[in-house]
Amino acid sequence: MSHLFPQQNSYTPYAPSEPLAFFGGSTTPGPSASSPYYGGSRSSLEGNMGGVGSSSGGLGVGNAGGYVASGNMNMAGGRLLSGEGRWWEAFGTGGFDGEPSLMEELGINPSHILQKSLTVLNPIAKVNANIMDDADLAGPFVFCFAFALSLLLSGKPQFSYIYGVGLLGTTAIYLLLNLMAETAIDAYRTASVLGYCLLPMVGLGGIGMGVGIDHPLGYLLSSLSILWCTYSASAIFVAVLRMDRQRLLVAYPVGLFYGCFALLSIFNVNK
Repeated sequence: MSHLFPQQNSYTPYAPSEPLAFFGGSTTPGPSASSPYYGGSRSSLEGNMGGVGSSSGGLGVGNAGGYVASGNMNMAGGRLLSGEGRWWEAFGTGGFDGEPSLMEELGINPSHILQKSLTVLNPIAKVNANIMDDADLAGPFVFCFAFALSLLLSGKPQFSYIYGVGLLGTTAIYLLLNLMAETAIDAYRTASVLGYCLLPMVGLGGIGMGVGIDHPLGYLLSSLSILWCTYSASAIFVAVLRMDRQRLLVAYPVGLFYGCFALLSIFNVNK
């Protein structure tokens, strides 16, 4: 039957001298190694993968057998790996060259906090309508904690009441302002304004820590603090929301809000 069906040996054994090439026909990775199965060349693959195995790529083997980092990895640990940096620089907050500071990344601007605090302490001055464009809660948290700490040192540990009144009062005033004003305001800016205007109450708590305010003179100072906080907060809300004809309507709930803090600074809550 062999003369009817001639056998043709189509199998060619694999020559060990020809190495396998999955990405191209050459064993040396480089721009000239092209592949018949991919439209691009080996260089395009190296460009996408970061150039692994290439001396000009992101990670390669140098002459000394060590890894060479490039890009962001080189910026992050280049100085420490090369031995130029000190060991304590690894625990610092210096960051990269041109990187913004940690305070800026967290949205804390000390100059803006000082400007808003001076606006509250000087209620006679005209309030800028754009003062709350850069709203933050760093200053309000500091003032709220300072007020609670002053009450704690005067023998009135009322942290939970302060935060509870602050949360409920901020929510109520936020809802009222959005119902009254034509321009909407978010809860973040509402809490920022109310927190900054708490600064006179911090001074009242400091006075109570030293001499106590549970006497007629303390009641007078508490009333002045309420008026001060109310006037400053209503002025900012009116300037931001353009509610010049509704100043008293804004001041009334704000005054009740700060009145609760004054009562907490005068009297001790017995559980």
